Amino acid sequence: MYPHDLRWRTLILVTASFLTCTSFVAVSDEPTLTKEQIKHFLLTAKVVRSERSKKGITNPWRLTLTDGTVVHDASFQAIDEHKATKQLATGTELGFVDSYKYNIAAYQLAELLGIEDMLPVYVERKWQGDAGSLGWWLPVKMDEVERHQQKLTAPDPEAWNNQMYKIRVFNQLVGDTDINLTNVLISEDWKIWRVDFTRAFRLHKNLKDPQDLVRCDRQLFERLKTLDGNETMAKTKGYLTKDEAKAVMARRDNIVAHFQKLTSEKGESEVLY
Repeated sequence: MYPHDLRWRTLILVTASFLTCTSFVAVSDEPTLTKEQIKHFLLTAKVVRSERSKKGITNPWRLTLTDGTVVHDASFQAIDEHKATKQLATGTELGFVDSYKYNIAAYQLAELLGIEDMLPVYVERKWQGDAGSLGWWLPVKMDEVERHQQKLTAPDPEAWNNQMYKIRVFNQLVGDTDINLTNVLISEDWKIWRVDFTRAFRLHKNLKDPQDLVRCDRQLFERLKTLDGNETMAKTKGYLTKDEAKAVMARRDNIVAHFQKLTSEKGESEVLY
């Protein structure tokens, strides 16, 4: 994770150029796997190579795994830090937590909302005696910081913006205190992924940046309205405390109310897409 050196609301930008794709898949003829097959692979495949990442405060590991047929990389984070107080660049945080468990909770919450394709698959696994989150390595050509630095724009601004609107909603829902542009990854075909949630799921119930919530995908909005607190708590058990799950639901209530207010003011077609 990195300091928030660029403001998040610059993410909604119309963006049209190409870079050579840097493929992180270890073999080019890897078969297409379902979500459940990816989970099984991450949980059971043998680790054959490891390399410490040079990015991020927690220095996650990049592991190469194989099941004898498929070879693929994954990101392993074992951070699980809990402190009564922590001095950060933004000030002192009480009840500080930096935990791999939040990666898994974020993915499980995304599954409930039907937007898990915007995150890598995360599972919990032990490696070298440490429990951590193991995330499917994505076929990324750059992150959002690099896109800004190279002044690149997406060939389809509407598709880009629609993806980013969903990510903004999810950011507010999970209560991430480390939102930064290095955690937004972009593929060769301009698909966006959101990664690294180890400092999410704070206990605040208000929205950190409600002004970032401009539009919302209709299906996501319906899923938010019907999201059940008991189901959320059960789905994330072992990764979120009861208070953390309740805070998610409180922020959900505020997100729904925010978009209902916008809809009444601007009209549904201007807010939902």
